[in-house]
Amino acid sequence: MEPATPAPQGPMSQPGFLRFWSSGTLTFFGLSVTTIAVDALIINVLEASEAQVGIIRAAQFLPYLLVGLVAGALIDRWRRKPVLVWSTLGTGMALGLVPLMWWLGHLSLPGVGAALFIAGTFGVFTAAAQQATLPRLVSRNQLVSANARIGQAMTVAQTSGPPLGGAATSFLGAPLSIAGGAAAYLASALVYACVPIAEPQKDARAAKPRLWTDIRDGMRFLYRHRTLRPLALSTHTWFLANSAAVTVFALFALRHLDLPALLYGATLAIAGLAALGGALIAPFFGRKFGEGNTVIGARLTYPAAWALVLLAPDNQVWGLTILCLAQALYGFCMGFEDPNEMGYCQAATPAHLLGRMHATMRAANRTMAVLGALLGGALAGLVGYYWTLSVIVGVFTLAGLIAALSPLRGSRS
Repeated sequence: MEPATPAPQGPMSQPGFLRFWSSGTLTFFGLSVTTIAVDALIINVLEASEAQVGIIRAAQFLPYLLVGLVAGALIDRWRRKPVLVWSTLGTGMALGLVPLMWWLGHLSLPGVGAALFIAGTFGVFTAAAQQATLPRLVSRNQLVSANARIGQAMTVAQTSGPPLGGAATSFLGAPLSIAGGAAAYLASALVYACVPIAEPQKDARAAKPRLWTDIRDGMRFLYRHRTLRPLALSTHTWFLANSAAVTVFALFALRHLDLPALLYGATLAIAGLAALGGALIAPFFGRKFGEGNTVIGARLTYPAAWALVLLAPDNQVWGLTILCLAQALYGFCMGFEDPNEMGYCQAATPAHLLGRMHATMRAANRTMAVLGALLGGALAGLVGYYWTLSVIVGVFTLAGLIAALSPLRGSRS
């Protein structure tokens, strides 16, 4: 009688990945709480105009444009663990500047924008190190499952974090809520310090190419790859639409419908809850239809989610109901798309190019996010929320078509 074949172990059975996942979960909670508090702070407390809201949001993404490519090249040269620890710690300390300015009586829109820019700069290095580290913690065939576990943690945070942030903002005020988010980042840095990471052995005597050569190699790989190129172009377009959409959504909910922070947080929690469902079935979708088709399916569904927002009436009760439905569809798409997209990219990229490939993708994505935030805020002030959302739906549709009409269709890792 042959011995029974042991059941394959999932990524959560790996101690290194479990700690990595735990630390990421803390940052997701910190981000979810902080997002609600920052929106309430700049829109309700500091009374920013639509254009100013766009500028503040752009400040969070601008570091990816300025240092994203350099960060990716450096990550492929540096040890990943120290970067994870110190960059996450830096993000928490930068966010802590906001409640400090409030306590000192010097809170202002430029000050908040500067603090978010500093936090975003540290976040560039954290994101680059995270994506380059994950393939060293799990096997290649576990990448989609590992990304799904991370996606599930993110969606749980997106589900519980916004109501928590909304409640904290309503009862404690936005500055103290941001302090709570900063504390989550500081705790995450401590957990990252305990993650065992197999750092690559490098010959100190080997000549290193110039930094620009490293950056160029990452860009060349991504934009010459048969399937990663159309995926990247579609994703860049998606980020333009999404950044404009979330900027207008915050204004629409908090100012146009006059929702309190708690109810605004509830709409984002609906998106998180739906994303959790999507993340749970993401591995099945990837196996059944292929990662390429799964991504395409999500990209073609996003326009419908944001078109729903156009149907939201001025009535607060029915408006809130429509917003929740729209966020549910939006969150579900993100939940099953993201693990397949990330797993496919990681599997298709050689290990020595992971940091640069992801940095190239993120730098271009966040550049589009900067433009999207600025355009979304400006258009909302000029032509109104409904016309701006109509344009956004069109850009989401373009992102889906770029992916659907490319070799990405039918691709598997």
